[in-house]
Amino acid sequence: MFLWFAGLAFVGVALVFSSPAVDHRLVMAGAVVPVIEWGWGPLLLHTLVFSVALMALVMLGLRGRRLAQRQWLALPIGLFAHLVLDGTWADRELFWWPLFGTDVASAGIPESTRGVGVLVAMELAGLAALIWAVRRYQLTDADRRRQFVRTGRLDRALVG
Repeated sequence: MFLWFAGLAFVGVALVFSSPAVDHRLVMAGAVVPVIEWGWGPLLLHTLVFSVALMALVMLGLRGRRLAQRQWLALPIGLFAHLVLDGTWADRELFWWPLFGTDVASAGIPESTRGVGVLVAMELAGLAALIWAVRRYQLTDADRRRQFVRTGRLDRALVG
């Protein structure tokens, strides 16, 4: 379940924010990180409180360092994208933990409840989104691709 989250978070954030300053590498990392809970069930990464706490940590921890704040905000934005793409918001106890109980580990993470066919279809959709993004943002060009890999940023002329 990596391509679904990475691809759609990348495309969604690129289209919604239309900002050349976003570090899309961190967006994709944030969108994929909660998948590590697959092996042992949801802990905190699938909760709204974790994403909000991480965002607060970035804002407070990097206070006075605007450029660093802007870069690292991409990580919690990716986590928020994961919650949307996973449908975690539909599980009241998990999404709103601890408001409706503290036993978050008893629920399964949304990605583990889907059938193999659905998971394959989701991964193919993520791959299609990544292919679209590579073409849309001309990442086949060596200089643009190098810039993206080094900074996570898209060419300013192609954003918006």
